[in-house]
Amino acid sequence: MSWLAQLYETYECCSQNDEFLKGNDNNPALLPISHTTQNAHIEVVLNQKGAFLRAQVLEKNDLLTVVPCTEGSAGRSGSKPVHHPLCDKLQYVAGDYVNFGGTVTVGYSKNPLEPYQNYLKDLSQWVESDDTHPKIQAIYVYVKQACLIADLVKAQCLYVNEQGQLIKQWEKAPNSKEEAPAIFRIMPAGQTIEAAFVRWVVEIQGDREPRTWQDSSLRKAWMSFYSKRATTQGLCMVTGTMSPLATQHPSGIRHGADKAKLISSNDSSGYTFRGRFTDSEGSQACTVSSEVSQKAHNALRWLIQRKQAYRLGDQAFIVWAKTGKPLPSPWANTKDAFDDDEDEVDLNNDESVSTGQIGDVGHAYAQRLIRKMKGYRASIQDTQRILLMGVDSATPGRMAVTFYRELEKSEFFERLEYWHQQFAWFQNYGKDSHFIGAPSPKDIAEAAYGQRLDENLKKATVERLLPCLIDKAHFPPDLVRSISHRVSNKAAFSPKDLWEWEKILGIACALVRGTHKEEMTMGLDEERTTRDYLYGRLLAVADYIEEIAQLDKGKKQDNKSDDEKNSEKKRQTNAARFMQRFSQNPSQTWPMLYDYLNPYLSRIKTNRYGRWQQMMQLLDEIQNKFESVDDFNRPDPLTGEYLLAYHCQRKALWQGKANNESETSDLENDE
Repeated sequence: MSWLAQLYETYECCSQNDEFLKGNDNNPALLPISHTTQNAHIEVVLNQKGAFLRAQVLEKNDLLTVVPCTEGSAGRSGSKPVHHPLCDKLQYVAGDYVNFGGTVTVGYSKNPLEPYQNYLKDLSQWVESDDTHPKIQAIYVYVKQACLIADLVKAQCLYVNEQGQLIKQWEKAPNSKEEAPAIFRIMPAGQTIEAAFVRWVVEIQGDREPRTWQDSSLRKAWMSFYSKRATTQGLCMVTGTMSPLATQHPSGIRHGADKAKLISSNDSSGYTFRGRFTDSEGSQACTVSSEVSQKAHNALRWLIQRKQAYRLGDQAFIVWAKTGKPLPSPWANTKDAFDDDEDEVDLNNDESVSTGQIGDVGHAYAQRLIRKMKGYRASIQDTQRILLMGVDSATPGRMAVTFYRELEKSEFFERLEYWHQQFAWFQNYGKDSHFIGAPSPKDIAEAAYGQRLDENLKKATVERLLPCLIDKAHFPPDLVRSISHRVSNKAAFSPKDLWEWEKILGIACALVRGTHKEEMTMGLDEERTTRDYLYGRLLAVADYIEEIAQLDKGKKQDNKSDDEKNSEKKRQTNAARFMQRFSQNPSQTWPMLYDYLNPYLSRIKTNRYGRWQQMMQLLDEIQNKFESVDDFNRPDPLTGEYLLAYHCQRKALWQGKANNESETSDLENDE
């Protein structure tokens, strides 16, 4: 029950903040108790006497509506769904719905007027109570007239055929360019206008807020009226007080159409108790008060729908402090988690890249990360705990808590900082997304199995990785191997997908660095003499030699056709083509790759003698660093460490080339 108590306390704390109660463009409002959200489709306007004034079909950006609800309606499901007390679908609020050919849900088929009659009966009880409201009285007067469908047809919100029956689906005439009416465009796919949801506007002279879903006085009137209807009293296991108990618990936690519940107890038949309990109340199981259940579920819904939550299909993860202060998301990459709008380390102008001192870049990154962490730490009290929770559902009606942690503030930030420092690397997520940092669990799953991987596998992989991030658990070695094998098979990526290969390479290097027994610098280590590292450097040099030779050839043969130029640009280097074979047996593959380099070295020697000398010297220097001939000739496959060396050596070479060309250009301009 810990998570339920923590969510309840979160609601109590955050409900004191007007900012959270109002919401904004990025985050939804924290709902009051006995209220839920629904997507409305039709807005009906009445005057204070309950006379129909006008109606309109809503725009797509204006559908979300906060409506009063009961325990039964908040979690309604099945063949006889319970009505909401004020705003609802046509079968409940329209007394003439059946007259126009409307079809009710199957549980009401024996008495199609039952939904409307139940709605009207409960609405009359509210009107006759001490907690009535002028807007409710006006709506009751109008609903009693049972003329809503007729008025909506006159207002051209709904449409009837020649027989006077509702047109439920729009069928476009052949070869017709006529656009479907607004109500058919606004309804969700697969639903007819019978599912249209109605909300009310009551215009009263002197009243500044005619919208019922925005009227705070109406909300208070409903909460006061509904609290007096509770009958079942018992001990709430969360607060420890005798309170009205919840017999049904809310659904719609992840989105409006979500029917899965975290807590459920139907009746005494079927699969409900399975011999463990004889009833859903009393002392046989943990009991929760209606107030606690609603507040906890409203807090959970609010947290899941906020910007910082992580969603993947039915899977949802949240991290929060009870005060509602923003926190960095553990399931986001470094750039997204810290919303890093500071200037990135300019790798294209950083001399440390070409001099082999890229560890300086890692130091700058670490300092910026620490500054970001301090900003978040300052907004959270030292005594506050950080809570993390994940929910998922295997069936449409049941939801489970799949992940839950309570951490001290210092412990949470220490573990998060460790992840983003230990697994940091140069990341290339596309043309306009370059950053230094750690990948997200979702990025890792896609890198390991491809972007088109099954959703269930992606969800399972994300769940496997959370303990590594939150608890400092050992990183799964099979994921590191899988990503290393994928990135080693560069030949499998088409030219248009090379951006994806670059992304996977950055992720692979981050994981290898994070799981390596020794501390690896975030850059080229020219003093490192391990076999895997040196072979990775050799592969990068071979790749670079062939690429610059092709560039020089392209510049000297501008008379070629565009097709010929494009075909040459698309051709992968021999180092890329044999990268997978090289990773499996470098001692046999390297002599072959070196033979393939001869024509490219000759071309460079002719065009750029200084560059040729530099490359030959670098190749000799790297090969001489091997501890022995036996170490060089060992047939063992390479570990992921070779990818670190390959990435760093390649980056250093291309950075050096850019600096050299810039210096040459400056000299030519001076002359």
